[in-house]
Amino acid sequence: MNAKIEALTGGFAEPVHHAQSVFRMMMDCLSRPGTIKSILPEVEPPKPMGIAAGAIALTLLDHDTPVWLTQGLAKSTAAEWISFHTGAPLTREKSEARFAFAEAGASLSSFGLFATGTQEYPDRSTTIVLEVTSLENGAPLRLTGPGIRDSTAVSPQGLPEMFLRQWADNRTLFPRGIDVVLTAGHQMLGLPRTCKITPKEV
Repeated sequence: MNAKIEALTGGFAEPVHHAQSVFRMMMDCLSRPGTIKSILPEVEPPKPMGIAAGAIALTLLDHDTPVWLTQGLAKSTAAEWISFHTGAPLTREKSEARFAFAEAGASLSSFGLFATGTQEYPDRSTTIVLEVTSLENGAPLRLTGPGIRDSTAVSPQGLPEMFLRQWADNRTLFPRGIDVVLTAGHQMLGLPRTCKITPKEV
């Protein structure tokens, strides 16, 4: 399939119904950190964007939501796919982005470069959709915080090397800060800024 056709196809077959389904899944993941959900609607975003990440883009992006993409995504057909299907403006400034997308293996510098909201409007922050290799079978991590009874364990593979340090810095900004949604293929896992993440002793 050539790049032009890739950019124009692969969206939701039933946009309203499918967007509602993905939105509910994402809200459930963010309200119950550590919960893994699988995207049901079939979408085909151009590589290197994953299926769940593409579904989230189709659901949450529109002409009023500036989006930042890693260099790998920005140079791929995924950038044109997002523009065609959502109308969202692309920005090179992390601080202007309401959503940011990173493919598996991409490195992210300090989360503090993204919009972290204000004390009065902490919701005016960036949500980062970060693709990883897998949401299972990686180094175990312990999650605690609102929406979690006692604690829960997750084991994503392919997190950026500095992720835990970046996340610790992010939590010091509360109630400001960014939220992260991890994706791998069809799956997603929410990490709201209220969540504490620490290595889990085996």
